[in-house]
Order: sequence, then structure tokens, then C-alpha cells
Amino acid sequence: MAVLQMQRMSICALKKDRKAILEKIQSMGIMEINHVLDEDEDFRRMDTANARSSFEKAANSADRALEILNEYAPVKTSMLSSLEGKKLVDAKVHEEVIRKREELLKLVSRIQVLDKEKAENKAEILKLENRIESLVPWLSLDIPMNATGTKKTSVILGSIPGQADISGIYEILADAAPEVEAADAYVISSGQDMTCIAVICLKQEEQSIEEALRSRGFSRIAQSSAKTPAGETEELKQAIKEKENRISQIEQEVIRLAEQREEIYLLADYYRVRAEKYEVLGEIPQSANTFVLSGYVPHRDVEKVKRVLESKYDCAIDVEELKEEEEPPVLLKNNKFSASAEGVLESFGLPKKGEIDPTVIMSVFYVFLFGLMLSDAAYGAIVSIACGVLILKFPRMSEGMKKSIQLFFWCGLSTLFWGIMFGGYFGDVINVVSRTFFGHEVGIKALWFVPLNNPMKLLIYSMVFGLIHLFTGLGIKGYMCIRDKKYVDFLCDVVLWYVFLFGLILLLIPTDIFASIAQVQITFPPVVNAIAKWASILGAVGIVLMSGRANKNFGLRIALGAYDLYNVTGWLSDVLSYSRLLALGLATGVIAQVVNQMGSMGGKSVFGVILFVIVFIIGHVFNIAINLLGAYVHTNRLQYVEFFGKFYEGGGRAFHPFRENTKYADVKEE
Repeated sequence: MAVLQMQRMSICALKKDRKAILEKIQSMGIMEINHVLDEDEDFRRMDTANARSSFEKAANSADRALEILNEYAPVKTSMLSSLEGKKLVDAKVHEEVIRKREELLKLVSRIQVLDKEKAENKAEILKLENRIESLVPWLSLDIPMNATGTKKTSVILGSIPGQADISGIYEILADAAPEVEAADAYVISSGQDMTCIAVICLKQEEQSIEEALRSRGFSRIAQSSAKTPAGETEELKQAIKEKENRISQIEQEVIRLAEQREEIYLLADYYRVRAEKYEVLGEIPQSANTFVLSGYVPHRDVEKVKRVLESKYDCAIDVEELKEEEEPPVLLKNNKFSASAEGVLESFGLPKKGEIDPTVIMSVFYVFLFGLMLSDAAYGAIVSIACGVLILKFPRMSEGMKKSIQLFFWCGLSTLFWGIMFGGYFGDVINVVSRTFFGHEVGIKALWFVPLNNPMKLLIYSMVFGLIHLFTGLGIKGYMCIRDKKYVDFLCDVVLWYVFLFGLILLLIPTDIFASIAQVQITFPPVVNAIAKWASILGAVGIVLMSGRANKNFGLRIALGAYDLYNVTGWLSDVLSYSRLLALGLATGVIAQVVNQMGSMGGKSVFGVILFVIVFIIGHVFNIAINLLGAYVHTNRLQYVEFFGKFYEGGGRAFHPFRENTKYADVKEE
């Protein structure tokens, strides 16, 4: 339950060592660069834009090459491959990749050139296929496509829209060019959309005939090949075959190059890390012989950084406490159990300056309430076992994913506990199976009670748990007031509310309303009733008088106090929100029982057993999925709205150290 203390570390060293020092800091990954020195006459920033751009371009090229390799030779992955995390490679392998990086860059370029050539060949094939398709109507033409005629005759090749026959062509010529004496027309092909024709005529009549045809939408053929359509088609098909063979060769070559995929992974990471280093290098103020580097380092790591740098380089290191107005980045440190819930807190917002880290307390309530909502022992066992197996099977999964799975592991154990307390094992499957298939009903009794048989009891306990949750949040606010020596705030904003709320609760318990819900009548001695009444009055009066204490206008102060007292309705709403513990717990049990009853409808028979197994698997998979989602969403809501609303604002900035942010692999430390 801690926000690690940050200190500002400033390093002044020789300019010749700046790259080596940056690389060492980057490999350690425990310092967030945050410069405080601006440029002046002595210290200038180096322009590294071109170098950084070059490295980014190399990294992007390697990424693109890997995408191409995955298209040609995809890596076989399982459904859970996303959990594997980054690969761990030996330092010597990494050094070898760095040594041959120029050669690998040529390989990357070759892969992209081949892919581009394949794309170009595919485009050419598409063009050739379109050309062949355009020649189909002309295949019966036995003269070259660019034929123009002889010394005294002309050949007119083209098409008219719509369907026509040879007599129709002659009618067009007779109507539009009656002066034509000699013309032979041929229909090459005719379809609904177009009719292809050839006309042989005298050269002096060519213009008249073409004008006559144009009156009916005639257009000359676009091809100008010296071959017949059939001959050109065969030539085009041969060209397509050659390009397809070339594409096949390209694919085979790229597949062979995929053997060096692992090296390209490391190459991409190498240039990506260098680009980040040069980005920082361009922000560092440098003089003719020295440079200055400044940033945040967790207090626990300060000595480590000093020891490593001072032992290898001539440098001066200054460590100082942060200024009052400085807002440091936030890094959390919690035990293994609570660290699993840090992602939940980060989703809401990290602690801002002056706030505590509520992860430890929140994680306990989170797991407790999650299990109460799901509340089936079998479901809890499945969730915990599945999460445990994933954690063991994929030890290198990302840190965030690992924390999430660990959180669900603990939630599964909580669900198992509550399932045993409530007697839920796939609902009432043991009772249904024994009664349906063995003729004698047996079951496992609940250690506490069965919510479906006594829902009002669970409702009362849900609200009790909610009050504990809410009062804990108010107590954390009180702790923060005492820590900051705000004793008046502690008395007015915490103690008075405790007094007021406890008084109201004690007044409520003996009432008929509570008795009807709890199904039990509770009577307090008169002295307790008197204490409850006066506590309520004292708390209410104190809140009205003191909530607006910052305002010197007495009337406005009372108005603000009365408005704050009205917030008791918010407390009532918050407490009622915990009825969702009852709702989701009952939903899990009811759906499970319905699934079991549906499965048993086949009775004691072979068909009945098969039906039960099918319905059991499908129904309970659906039930566990939908109620896992519901428990997750509503548990988060109880933390974010009800619990955090009492003391926590968030808004802190996460700690982002300068580190080797690789994408594909991590290098094993020697």
C-alpha cells in the first residue's frame, strides 16, 4: 500500500560518454527523463532528427518485412498465443544481429522488393485477363486486329450497341449511305449489349460507311495488334502463365527468407530502441565537453543508479527531494496479492500527489465482493484452475495481462469459498443428477445458508458488507486528514458523519421496516435508543454548522451545511447499490438450476444422459461467461463509485522510465 517516493536525479558527465550513459540508463529502465535545464549560451541541444528518422524508418521497414513474411509463411499460433509475451533471446545472438545489421537491412529491402514485384505481376495479370476478356467477342475474326485493308479496299472493325444481324447492318448502310455501291458486312459476334462487325469497302467509300454506322453508335475497335484475336489471346495466356510462374518463384524465395524471421525481429527492436535513445539524446543540453541529464528515479533505486554510473564513468550525480509544487510520476509498490488489482486502480486513475495508494484495501474488498456475486464453488474452481494453468504455462506474458489473470485467480478462490458457504456446485447439479438418474436425491449442504431459500437474509448481509465497505472508505479519508494534520477536517467531515450515520442505523434497526426485511424483530434497551437519537441529532447539527465552515457568511454557511446533510440520501443510495450482490448471486444460482432442470427433461435413459451432458456443457459455459462479466463490471462499479467516492480522486501520472521498449523480444541479461 505505497506510492514509491520519487527523487530528482541530475547527472553531469563528459560529452564523449553521453551515448554509453544513455544506453546504460536505458538498459536499467528505472529513470524517467525530465529535463529542467533550458538551452543557453553554453548548453545547446543536439539535432538528432535525421538520425532518429533513419532509425525509425529502419524499424518500420523491418516491421513491414515481418508482416510480409507472415503473409507468405504465417507462424502457427494457438488461441492463447497472445499470452506468450515477448521471446527471451541470448545476448550473443543479439550481438550477432547487431554485427550483421547492414546485411539484414538488405534482406529486409529484398523482401519488400519481392513483395512489390509480386503485386506488380498480379496487377499485370489482371490487365492481361481484362484484355483477353475484351477479345472474346472477336475470336472468330481471322484477320489481324490492326488490318486496314488493301491498296483499293478498306477494313472497318468495330461495334454497335445492342443486338443486330447482317440484314440489320445492310439496312443501316442503305438508309444512311445509299450512295455506297460495294460493301461487304460481317457479324463477328452478337450479344444483348453489343454487336461486333467487320465491313470491307472501297477506300473512297470508307468515310461514308463509317459515318452511316456512327449514326447508330458505332465505335472502332481499340486494339491495334498485328495478330488475329485468337493468336493474341494465346500470346496473352502465355504471358499470364509466365507471370504466375514468377509469382510462384517470388513466394518460394520469400518463404526461404522467412528462415531469418527471428533475426529480423531483433533487428526491428534494435533500431526501435536506438530511435528512442536518439530522441532523448536530442533533448539533452550539451556544452562543448559536457552534458546534463535530469529525471525522476524511485528512492529505492537511487543508490543503484549512482553505483553503476560512478563506477564506469566520470560523472557528477546530484540527488534532491522534489519541490513542493512539483507533480512527480506515480509508481505503485504492493504485495503480490494486492499488486494483481493495480490494473483496476489504474483504470480509474493513479493517486495524485498527497493521496494514498488504496490498492491493498481495495483488493481485499474486490476479491471478497466478486466471489459473493458469482458464488458457485464449481465456477470458482474452474476460474482459479484455468488462471493458475495460464500463469504457469505462460511465464513471460505481459505484466498487465499477468496481473489481470492473477486477480481472477484470487477471485476464483473467493467464488469457491462463497460457493461452499452457499452450497452451490453448478447450481444444484448433484441433487438433480442423483434424483434423475439414480432415483435417490443427495446433495451437499451449505455451510451457511442457501440464498435462493432465504434471499432477504442475503440482502441484509449485502447491505452490511456495503456499510463496512463505505465506512472503510470514510475511515481512509479520516486517516488522510490526521496524516496531513487537518484535525478540524477530521472531526467535521469524518467523525460527525460516523456519529450521524451510526445513530441513524441504531434508530432503524428496531423499526417494523427493518423487521419486515430481516424477518426478525430487534429491540434495544431505552438507553441505546436514547444514545442513537442524540447521536443522530448531534451529528446532524454538527454537519449543518461545520460543513460550510470555510464561508464566513453565517447564513450561507448554514445553507451549505444543510445541503451537505442532504447527502445522507447519497449514503442511502450507496447502501442500496450493494443489493446487486444479492441480484447477481441469485442470478448465477437461478440460471444454473434452470440449466440443470432443462438437462434432466430427457429422464433416466441413454437419450436423457446425452441430452443432459449437452445442455449441461452449453448452459453452464454460458452462465459462467455472462456472470463473470457481470461480476467484473459491478465489482468495478462498487469500487469506483461507492468506495472511491468517499475519499479518492485520482489523476496521477504514471511513471514511464526510459527503457528498452522492445516489441518482439527481450535480451537475456548476462
